[in-house]
Amino acid sequence: MIPGGVRLLTFDVVGTLIDFETGILNCLRPLTDVDDAALLASFGRAEGVQQQLTPEKPFTQMLEPIYARMVDELGLPDGARLRESIPHWPAFPDAVEGLRVLGQRYRLVALTNTDNWALTHMAVTLGSPFDDTVTVEDVGVNKPDPQMFAYCLGRQSMYGYTKSAFLHVAQSQYHDIGAAHRLGYRTCWVERRHGKSGSGATPAPEVVTAPDYHVTSLAELTSRITSC
Repeated sequence: MIPGGVRLLTFDVVGTLIDFETGILNCLRPLTDVDDAALLASFGRAEGVQQQLTPEKPFTQMLEPIYARMVDELGLPDGARLRESIPHWPAFPDAVEGLRVLGQRYRLVALTNTDNWALTHMAVTLGSPFDDTVTVEDVGVNKPDPQMFAYCLGRQSMYGYTKSAFLHVAQSQYHDIGAAHRLGYRTCWVERRHGKSGSGATPAPEVVTAPDYHVTSLAELTSRITSC
């Protein structure tokens, strides 16, 4: 499936490897009778607004103002501790084993809109699979800003990797697939919401970008690679 020139996989973490929608819902369900779909859609809209207002802040440091916008929109109660719930956000069921297998063939790099504190917890949840990490704290901007990808490329070039060696693996069309494609990276869209309506807790993209590779789970990607 993946051409032989690919030697490095960059991964979006939140939504691709960590099931943040379940983590958010587990935190918010005890506080309200608002249904899950409405909670996630409200979160996605609020994130889209907040990222425009504070593009320098890691996603995980936007959670408080994101929730404040949800309170205004849905009439939710105050007091949600979304940031504090991050260590309890689960990995997708196929993530830990998938990363273990892929790590035997490729260099694995987290390219994430989180901060370092949150990524430390998420990496533990995922079995500490990454050879390197790039966060918003390193770069000062969030994906889809091209600087995130440029910083990562420059950092990996110190280890001898060129752009042709990269495959960016992500679920978010808004944050990842469109931006990486425009910059000339090969992309693999892990469509975690396959068969579901809407974009969930992720801001909706203006257009859906056709990726180089399209799977609906990390297990599917791992299976295709190991069968080659």
